[in-house]
Amino acid sequence: GANGALPWCQLQEPSLYTVKAVFILDNDGHRLLAKYYDDTFPSLKEQMAFEKNVFNKTSRTDSEIAFFGGMTIVYKNSIDLFLYVVGSSHENELMLMSVLTCLFESLSHVLRKNVEKRWLLENMDGAFLVLDEIVDGGVILESDPQQVIQKVNF
Repeated sequence: GANGALPWCQLQEPSLYTVKAVFILDNDGHRLLAKYYDDTFPSLKEQMAFEKNVFNKTSRTDSEIAFFGGMTIVYKNSIDLFLYVVGSSHENELMLMSVLTCLFESLSHVLRKNVEKRWLLENMDGAFLVLDEIVDGGVILESDPQQVIQKVNF
């Protein structure tokens, strides 16, 4: 715009950075594992508030997709865990869902089919390794659980 002001509407740049955050909460909504890939929620306090908010909106529903705060959130419940993958509102839900499915199936392998809080807490290093193989800096690297499992070598 004139005199250096930004136009009010910035065009969305196409980006590989499709994932804003991945987190896993227990069935009380407490954080067990979380990774944020951009600065939408710069502080821990803001992240925790966001997670609580997401949990409250999703924990009692049967759907797998939620839209709020300009974000697309796909999620899955397993025993006493809730797994979330967050993208921006213009993100392809199927891409986000493939990340979620890959995360779940890879964890299922790592945790020997026990995708629940106790096993996750005992295998947190493995869980982070899995996540890092799937998403790096918000970029989706892998959506095939077989590849992930091979790479983390469990």
